[in-house]
Amino acid sequence: MRNFCRVKKNKIWVWSVVNHKTSGILGWVLGDRSSETFQQLWQRIKAWNSYFYVTDGYPVYPCFINQEDHLVCKTYMTRVEGENSRLRHYLARLHRKTFCYSKSVEMLELSIRLLVYYLQHRCIPMREQSPREDIAIA
Repeated sequence: MRNFCRVKKNKIWVWSVVNHKTSGILGWVLGDRSSETFQQLWQRIKAWNSYFYVTDGYPVYPCFINQEDHLVCKTYMTRVEGENSRLRHYLARLHRKTFCYSKSVEMLELSIRLLVYYLQHRCIPMREQSPREDIAIA
């Protein structure tokens, strides 16, 4: 999924991994459309020992995925498009035509991380705050 930071010239891509049979995003990474960015995601994916991978046929994938394990198929990509649509629904900064945009890659990453966590666990992680004894309530 393509997005941008600050200006439309600064394109940034959200690479995501999903399971065709279940909802939710299993892994994701932000970056450009290069093999270096996909390699970051591939380091996580290959540890899962999946027996085949379905992609949209982007030329970077054959550099990492064995040909016998790689399937290029639009039918199985509907889950990815559905998850992209869900991300766009919840985060205005990911809408295609919007006045909302990310001013930094860090804020975009944190927003996606928080949303993916919420969609998986249906709660927002809260840090424990130590009670402040210097506040008096009258």
